[in-house]
Amino acid sequence: MTRTDYFDEPGAPAATSVVPSVVAIVQDDRGRILLIHRTDNDLWALPGGGHEIGESIAGTVVREVKEETGYDVEVLALTGIYTNPRHVMAYDDGEVRQQFSIAFRCRLVGGQGRTSPESRAVSWIDPDELDALAMHPSMRLRIAHAMDDSRTTAHIG
Repeated sequence: MTRTDYFDEPGAPAATSVVPSVVAIVQDDRGRILLIHRTDNDLWALPGGGHEIGESIAGTVVREVKEETGYDVEVLALTGIYTNPRHVMAYDDGEVRQQFSIAFRCRLVGGQGRTSPESRAVSWIDPDELDALAMHPSMRLRIAHAMDDSRTTAHIG
């Protein structure tokens, strides 16, 4: 399924649903950030996805990272909650979701990198190389908030 992200764009379709989702900010021992090249919108992104009935939100993070990248992580901290009603994602099945994303800093604990149906590439990217990647502004914002050591509380907005 393909999707189109709209971020503060006039004429964007109206949301028809809200699905709580998560993203994981995982850094290796060299400071590189784990990213996937998504198959649905052809952009680089943090691994993550939708919360499912019967799991904790931390469980969602662990499951989604494993499914999309092959890596095992441990959740360390909440870095932000993102609910901008002017950020919607339109899917080719007609669903239009309002953003509802919870970002977490995670620690790599194992696993082996691999792609999935949602990720055409899984890579560890140096923060200095992020500007060269095709990435949605909302992902850049989540990374910036997570990397800001001066912050003492998570971003909520």
